[in-house]
Amino acid sequence: MGEKKTAPFGSWKSPITSDLIVSGSIGLGQIAIDGDDIYWIESRPSEKGRNVIIRYGSNGELTEMTPHPYNARTRVHEYGGGSYIVHRGALFFSNFTDQRIYRVEAGEEPVPVTLEGDFRYADGVIDDRHNRIICVREDHSNHSLNPAVEAVNTIAGISLDGSGEVRILAEGRDFYSSPRLSPDGRYLAFLTWNHPNMPWDGSDLWVAEIDVAGDFKNIEHIAGGERESIFQPEWSPDGILYFVSDRNNWWNIYRRRDGRVEPVCEMEAEFGLPQWVFGMSTYAFESEDRIICTYTQNGFSQLAMLDTSTGTIDKIETEFSRIEGVCARGKQVAFMAGCPADPTSIVSFNTGDRTINKLRLSNELKIDPGYISVPQPVEFPTENGLTAHAFFYPAVNKDFKAPAQEKSPLLVMIHGGPTAAASPVFRLGIQYWTSRGIAVLDVNYGGSTGYGRSYRERLKGEWGVVDVDDCVNGASYLVRQGLVDGDRLAITGGSAGGYTTLCALTFRNLFKAGASHYGVSDLAALEVDTHKFESRYTHSLVAPYPERADLYRERSPINHTDRLSAPVIFFQGLDDKVVPPNQAEIMVDALREKKLPVAYVAFEGEQHGFRQAANIKRALDGEFYFYSRVFGFAPSENIEPVEIENL
Repeated sequence: MGEKKTAPFGSWKSPITSDLIVSGSIGLGQIAIDGDDIYWIESRPSEKGRNVIIRYGSNGELTEMTPHPYNARTRVHEYGGGSYIVHRGALFFSNFTDQRIYRVEAGEEPVPVTLEGDFRYADGVIDDRHNRIICVREDHSNHSLNPAVEAVNTIAGISLDGSGEVRILAEGRDFYSSPRLSPDGRYLAFLTWNHPNMPWDGSDLWVAEIDVAGDFKNIEHIAGGERESIFQPEWSPDGILYFVSDRNNWWNIYRRRDGRVEPVCEMEAEFGLPQWVFGMSTYAFESEDRIICTYTQNGFSQLAMLDTSTGTIDKIETEFSRIEGVCARGKQVAFMAGCPADPTSIVSFNTGDRTINKLRLSNELKIDPGYISVPQPVEFPTENGLTAHAFFYPAVNKDFKAPAQEKSPLLVMIHGGPTAAASPVFRLGIQYWTSRGIAVLDVNYGGSTGYGRSYRERLKGEWGVVDVDDCVNGASYLVRQGLVDGDRLAITGGSAGGYTTLCALTFRNLFKAGASHYGVSDLAALEVDTHKFESRYTHSLVAPYPERADLYRERSPINHTDRLSAPVIFFQGLDDKVVPPNQAEIMVDALREKKLPVAYVAFEGEQHGFRQAANIKRALDGEFYFYSRVFGFAPSENIEPVEIENL
């Protein structure tokens, strides 16, 4: 190995370029098993974010099941998920453009199953007894005519006889998810919740008997309530209903047997996830007495076998630090997994011989480990004598070192959600920064998932306070440890993370620059201009509205630009329905007026989160360019400049 060159942090030359990231990366999600075949979704930035369903055959052959230009993505709850079902070789999927369900088999042209209309569908199962799909339907007919009228969510039966007939099976609740048929097809389990709850706050598990005509009768409440979150109901092969509940602080697995609910395995670990999207799964049945599952402890995922008769856990040692989307058919298991040094992949696992095979990588690039920063779990003191969590990625590049005494800039990353979680998995979007000489702190502030309900509820009524405190205290902790430069601290986040970013820059004086990606600046605006799923979310995160409109004003950065003294760059999709563009544009105008350095990069055709390769590249390079100007280092490569006003 040659001698390292000396160069300032931020100016190191890295092979992990934005072109490399967008050209070589795909998103992976929603795994299913049908017979001997494994299916998943690939989201391709190179095709403007088109979601393609892939079949992995028993012979290892990959088949694209959804031809161009079909895009397998539902808009139920706007975030989607659960966008396809596969059943005996036939695939049924929601198409993004018209939101109709289509049926397709390999090599064929998709055929519509649902009629035209202002409807969306998600999270379906096939009901063979009645030749239909049972799924969540979201009706926007009246909402489109009058935005003050909410979309209507129901459980619906969609006929597969070619008529497109729809039968409403359950209605009256604000939200529905997870319809799951018993093995004999006679019962359907499903979840509901109502405003102002989100599903991780409080939800209900129901079981309905399905009569000969296909209607529901004898609907029975099984578990859940205002203060209990239920996740992923599943039927065992012998017809016992299992589910995940956080009734004892931790999302653990329970079952209903002989008319009563009992825990299957009680641990200080999370077997559940916040249901931001449909179709999430952390466990599946190998047999009636054995479950393959994943759970999270201290931010790390663990794969395990759970004996349903004894409740004992058999840990399976793997390299993976994040596991999700578990599904199984007998001894064949598939899931999505990532680890600190390798990209996320679709993985198959045989419970018999315990062999693991990676079927598809989110990135096929081979990057020298000398450019990879491995996350280090960090616990740090925060307000009220509590402890918060994060993952620290030091600046690493095998070709460079910094001048003596220089400390690296730090970029604090805030996940969206806000009940999501930072995971210690390989992400090129983080390595882009660390390989250039900028350290990263990925924060799991109070409110994040993975540390129990009580940790999640630290944010209740305290959004814009607890999250900001934890980000400030995490960065300050690293400064005190002598690991980063306290004069070059930046903060970045998207969506809810963008709100935390703007709050930290407005209400605290620690950070010297920041980037808001489709972030919230006006909490009150969310009450009048966002989608149904999150339209009351702030009632638990902040306070009831309009009763406490004063608190919304107090915690909205847009109302306190006089306290903002750091440069900010904004990135915004112009078709965003979750956080509309005016949230960014009002803030940008205020910064212009105040003569603070500000940049605004807007993207036509993008919604909430960027899916197109050119825009992902522009946002990544644009943010790096912005910090280079603010912190005064010279990038090693030519980057398309971003117009920065007042600098």
